Amino acid sequence: MPKKLVLVCLLNFFIAAVFGLLLRYAFVQPIAFNYRFLTHAHSHVAMLGWVYLMLFTLIVNYFIPDKKPIYYRLFWVTEFAVVGMLFSFPFQGYAAVSIAFSTLHIFCSYYFAYLIFKHHKTNNKVTSRLLKWALAFMLLSTIGVWCLGPAVVMLGQASAFYQIAIQFFLHFQFNGWFLLAVTAVFFHKLQLQDSKQFRLFFKFLIVATILTFALPVNWFAPHPVLVLINGFGVICQLFALYYFVIIIKPALKAFIKTQANVTKFMYGFALICFVLKMLLQSASLIPEVSNIAYQHRNFVIGFIHLTMLGVISGFLFAFLLQNSLVKHSKTLTFGMYAFILGFVLTELILLIQGGFFYFGIGLLPNYYLILFLFSILLPLGIGCFIINEVV
Repeated sequence: MPKKLVLVCLLNFFIAAVFGLLLRYAFVQPIAFNYRFLTHAHSHVAMLGWVYLMLFTLIVNYFIPDKKPIYYRLFWVTEFAVVGMLFSFPFQGYAAVSIAFSTLHIFCSYYFAYLIFKHHKTNNKVTSRLLKWALAFMLLSTIGVWCLGPAVVMLGQASAFYQIAIQFFLHFQFNGWFLLAVTAVFFHKLQLQDSKQFRLFFKFLIVATILTFALPVNWFAPHPVLVLINGFGVICQLFALYYFVIIIKPALKAFIKTQANVTKFMYGFALICFVLKMLLQSASLIPEVSNIAYQHRNFVIGFIHLTMLGVISGFLFAFLLQNSLVKHSKTLTFGMYAFILGFVLTELILLIQGGFFYFGIGLLPNYYLILFLFSILLPLGIGCFIINEVV
């Protein structure tokens, strides 16, 4: 795995974390940037510069035996698109330049999916199925992006169509492409083989991923049938979680014994967040819980960060910590624990404040300042990882 590609991904993550810190500082003191524009930059660099490119690097490293130069060229073209979004979104939001770079990234992802389908070689049905479906969900998610233009022209940004198109992209990116891809790499590392339990896990997970999209649709176009579809999807997801635990338990015990303490801790952290995400989604079976989650922004942001920072980034960090190119040191250990502490503390504050809003208590004393101070730990942790690899 080329070290410089990993460092580029980490640098993207650091920049996204700094943007997130600025967004939280904006509630403490006014900032010179448009808040909504900066939010677009933060989310795009985090998703497309950190997660997408890190998965790109891991998939090529583990599943492409003949690493042709085209993969490296494609990586840098994709990073060029990320840099373009980084320097355009904060100043203009969604406009000609940022849309052009976003479109370039989508076409790069199409070509990447084509190359992986063509060149990937593995005799393991477990990782092959997960990888193919991850890429399929990535391609599927972009339909939401292509619907945004027509939605604005025909009905406007406030329309249900526009909001559902955004949710379509986010749902199949997070729960489809990102989640299945990290699971493919995780199962590859555990060297899991095809089994009846895996096939059941896989089927339940795919069905759950598709059906649970009914929940965000129901937020903007409520209908009793959507509630039932989401309920069935949630039940499938619980079965998927049950089989997930069964199939990883024997291999995980032997695997963890060989890892350094910080790597063990990061895998444990990612797995706990994964289980927590599944259980929290299951709570949407209760209509009141689903409505509360949607109505209170703190809960929405907390859940998004649970998925992005806890599950996906947790696994990505664990994969990197296990790789021989990462040197273990006190700086690295401090950075990883700082990142996890920052994540836990900010999630707790978001949860507490969401509860305060729900019960009509109002703002937690010094809420915005506390949230900002705890958030400093996130870029600090990522920065320590980068320094560990550079120095």
